[in-house]
Amino acid sequence: MTGAGPTAIIAGRGGLAAIVAAALERPFVAAIEGFAPEGLVPDLVFRVERLVPFLDHLADRGVTRVVFAGAVQRPRLDPALFDPATARLVPRLLAAMQGGDDAALRGAIALFEEAGLEVVGVDQVAPGLVPGPGILAGTVTEGDRRDAARAASIVQALGAVDVGQGAVVAQGLCLGVEALPGTDALLDFVARTGAALRPDPQGARGLLYKAPKPGQDRRVDLPAIGPETVARAAAAGLAGIAWAAGGVLLLDRAATVAAAQDKGLFLWSRGE
Repeated sequence: MTGAGPTAIIAGRGGLAAIVAAALERPFVAAIEGFAPEGLVPDLVFRVERLVPFLDHLADRGVTRVVFAGAVQRPRLDPALFDPATARLVPRLLAAMQGGDDAALRGAIALFEEAGLEVVGVDQVAPGLVPGPGILAGTVTEGDRRDAARAASIVQALGAVDVGQGAVVAQGLCLGVEALPGTDALLDFVARTGAALRPDPQGARGLLYKAPKPGQDRRVDLPAIGPETVARAAAAGLAGIAWAAGGVLLLDRAATVAAAQDKGLFLWSRGE
């Protein structure tokens, strides 16, 4: 799917925006103040309090579609910075920001669409970032498969209440779940506490599992895995990383697979 005009990348922290930019011809890159992307210099930095002028600027540049790429936390809003048009959106902005991540992002999508912009997903712009089913590195045991099934049910339950997209399970026990602090915080927690919680030191070491939330609008906030995820999973003593095939971004695939092989971890894009 392509629009008639240029595409704008609404960039957040991390390297995803740079990867998406490489897949587009002359994209316009905009970043929210305080959430600069890695490896990419934005064409424009804007604040949520000036959202309407920003949307007008996109229209003036002939932008017809946008793609959100990167991590953005809820910004602190300064009432003194609102322009009159954006100020009228304050009730909607606050209502969206007080919900879960999915609710907040749905609210953002609605505002962009009402401005006449097509919102597309990263997977539509760079489909190679979303692996299909298969084992990309290492070996998956029967114990790992049981842990993945258990983790998938936990992540589904978490997602149903718009909380998180990941969980760590070992020997059927949930060692931690992803919440607002994110995957890195989850894996750091398991690194500190996980060994003492596993009932059998010789049993399955456990895995990180990631998947989109049930009913999630997949144009924004798809879970992502990269080399840093592998390093933290290894530090947490896990056997590998599994995810829902077709629903998770694999950043820098070659480096991520190489890191998993080096650390002896499996990478499993789980189709069942």
